Amino acid sequence: MNTPLPSKIRLAKRHFAAAFGVLLATTISGSALAAAPEGPLVTTDWLEKNLNDPKVKIIEVSVNPGVYERGHIPGSVNFSWHTDLNDSVRRDIVGKEQFQALLSKAGVEKDSTVVLYGDTNNWFAAWGAWVFDIYGVDNVKLLDGGRKKWEAENRALSTKPAEVKPSNYAVSKVDTGLRARLSDVVAVADGKSDTKLVDIRSPDEYQGKVFAPQGIQELSIRAGHVPGAVNVPWGKAVNEADGTFKPVAELKALYASVGIDGSKPVITYCRIGERSSHTWFALSKLLGYQVKNYDGSWTEYGNAVGVPVNNPAGTVWAAK
Repeated sequence: MNTPLPSKIRLAKRHFAAAFGVLLATTISGSALAAAPEGPLVTTDWLEKNLNDPKVKIIEVSVNPGVYERGHIPGSVNFSWHTDLNDSVRRDIVGKEQFQALLSKAGVEKDSTVVLYGDTNNWFAAWGAWVFDIYGVDNVKLLDGGRKKWEAENRALSTKPAEVKPSNYAVSKVDTGLRARLSDVVAVADGKSDTKLVDIRSPDEYQGKVFAPQGIQELSIRAGHVPGAVNVPWGKAVNEADGTFKPVAELKALYASVGIDGSKPVITYCRIGERSSHTWFALSKLLGYQVKNYDGSWTEYGNAVGVPVNNPAGTVWAAK
């Protein structure tokens, strides 16, 4: 014969069962709870633990063709920067309808956490983050260190295409204010705007010693930089060993040393807008400054007629 338990004991057992259920549910859904980390970066450790979370969508945007096919982070899809994130006919970012279709094909939902990564220190992954920001995609992160750090740590790579359930993504807002135009830059050069210009190219490009990095075919016919621009090469924002961003305090000191302290709007530029999107990310997402990326950059400005140019090296185009 079973003796009925006192009411307090029965109540205690129910509380224990409820608490255990909450603990179990939390354990099971732990990756989902971790799917929206604070800040604009995720670590390689975090991503490895969340590879199987259906709310996490991983997208590779690399500079070099074939990198994704040779091995990518498991579950990631590939976006080509020059055909997926750019218009294939005119020089422009991808249009709204094409962008919606691209995200739908990748299975991105409104509540997804999107993690972008790529080669070459995340240049075009940062470009992707900028395009995603223009089209109002929430909860977009960069993998701090990108492919460089992931591979250096011998983490898993896959050659298997990702299995993706398509979504029906719709862009609800477009922020063209994140994009600088030639007229915006000329206004600064002419002294008609107090916006700060950051040229993130190499010192040789900035000084006009070279027209572009070695091996680059898309050239301008004038060398130098926009008058008033300060030169902070993009690589100064990252740790050389693994490509991760430097701490916020160091970034603030770096840019403050050339007068960029967040008190005035900023425009970043490089040659075609990809390296400058890396600095745009650092200034905008990590420091919280008001920043536009000038994707026309030097290949537009250096080919424009009648715009002011500083060319300390005095290099003359040889028409070759």
